[in-house]
Amino acid sequence: MRHLPKTGTIVLAAALFGAATFAGCATKPLPTEKSTSGIRAAEEVGADKVPQASMHLLLAKEELESAKALSAKDHRAQAVSMLTRSEVDAELAVILSREDAQKAEATEAVDRARKFKQENQ
Repeated sequence: MRHLPKTGTIVLAAALFGAATFAGCATKPLPTEKSTSGIRAAEEVGADKVPQASMHLLLAKEELESAKALSAKDHRAQAVSMLTRSEVDAELAVILSREDAQKAEATEAVDRARKFKQENQ
């Protein structure tokens, strides 16, 4: 049996550790839960009925698919970046949908107040 010098053993151990670490990172699945749940939330609040929100919902879906494709090609950094964009667009779609609903409620309240005022004059 051949014995490696101490430095050779350390270099070999470091190389094996590095290879194992790299392999572990490469096989780590892309965390799509936040983006997927954001898209689902946007759909539930009616983002598809609000033009600007609908656009961001569509972008979120496309970016999620792009992130998955990039991840499959081992472009992890770009996949994570695209996934972040998807999460932000989904969140923006939710916000725009809620804003639209609040504007509609405010308009209805103003209309009721005007009608009430006219009826009581």
